[in-house]
Amino acid sequence: MNQASVGFHCPECSKGGRQRVYTTRTLFGGKQPIVTEALIAINVAVFLAGAAKAGADLLSTASPFADDYGMIGSGLERVGRFSTKAVGVAHGEWWRLVTSGFLHVGLWHIGLNMLALWWLGEQLEPIVGRVRFGLVYVVSLLAGSLGVLIVSPHEVTVGASGAIFGLLGFAVAYQRARGINIWQSGLGAVLVLNLLFTFGVSGISIGGHIGGLAGGWVCGFILYELTPRMRAHPAIPTVIVAAVGVVCVAASLMVASGLT
Repeated sequence: MNQASVGFHCPECSKGGRQRVYTTRTLFGGKQPIVTEALIAINVAVFLAGAAKAGADLLSTASPFADDYGMIGSGLERVGRFSTKAVGVAHGEWWRLVTSGFLHVGLWHIGLNMLALWWLGEQLEPIVGRVRFGLVYVVSLLAGSLGVLIVSPHEVTVGASGAIFGLLGFAVAYQRARGINIWQSGLGAVLVLNLLFTFGVSGISIGGHIGGLAGGWVCGFILYELTPRMRAHPAIPTVIVAAVGVVCVAASLMVASGLT
């Protein structure tokens, strides 16, 4: 099995429009992003645990947990010298849909991902709220896993990029709903650069990135465009977003069942 990493290239990019300049404070407020900090802490803790298992090799291009917890639809793992066993979501290992999003393959990988997570999370979490932000993150992660199953089901894939791209998609939907020009805010340039990075660099999980991006955008559309038009009860948008996550899991299991 070949292990593919997924990354997020997050340059500092902010452009001012002629009529108004949008900043982090004016768009998103300033509450402490506790969920974002917790997610970063979990990712770093798992990475350090992996580094300890691998002999403190922080620059390793492989994760020691990838074989057991990385995202793969169906594959074979060597057991001993002369035998193999079937692994993957198709063989009942459903937890890979989630655990793969907390594994990284080297210091550069986790560094870029956590920088991107902080950059997006500290802006988005205060406006969407901690519960909804965490839910959007999880749904985006699951949507990214579904994308991996569709595009590259036989390769081990790890990284938080699916969820992070989901936050990027969510931000696009949010700004559009609020009438904010994504090119003036700089978000459009970040999106284009990351899509170029996704399709232009080898070893990047296209399915994970695009799946997560789509999942996050759908969450933003539901929360800020669809349900406001419905004048729904405040709890309804959150329930619908959670349902999207359930659909992603169900779709992943259905796609995986076709791999056996």
